[in-house]
Amino acid sequence: MLFFDAARFIAVRGGKLKLILSILVLSLAASGVTYADDNVAEVRTTILMFYKNFNEGFSGPADYATEDWNHINPNGGRTQGRDATVKRLREVHQTFLKGAKETVESMDVRFAADGVAVGTVISVSTPFVSPDGTKHDVQRGIRTFVIVKRGSRWLIMQDHNTTVAAPAR
Repeated sequence: MLFFDAARFIAVRGGKLKLILSILVLSLAASGVTYADDNVAEVRTTILMFYKNFNEGFSGPADYATEDWNHINPNGGRTQGRDATVKRLREVHQTFLKGAKETVESMDVRFAADGVAVGTVISVSTPFVSPDGTKHDVQRGIRTFVIVKRGSRWLIMQDHNTTVAAPAR
């Protein structure tokens, strides 16, 4: 009897049911957008934690990164593992990058798969002198981050920093 009543209701009220189903589908889709927006915000926060630590000479914990974090510097050097990466970054920031700051100019986040995001950041650095004596004025860099969801947190798994060459004149 219940099945018959439901079938008759759909037949009689089909237009209203379609409207209700459409609203339900749109609500579910909107909640998916909110979920995606939340993920973007969390990934952006993770990346900004990296830059905050950069600007503090990497003196704080790198709890925004995975234990297997890989870091590729602008000269092509690669450091593997969070402990080794933080140790190397602290060494660099206690010597020629002491006091160096980077300001995020722009950031975009895309998702490669569930639980995997790619962040691309354009930043501007303060002047510094590299170990070979080369003076670097304010320069623009582009850094690519691979951020993964581990448990309930988004963490940096890899970053690659490249200096953006000044346009030819």
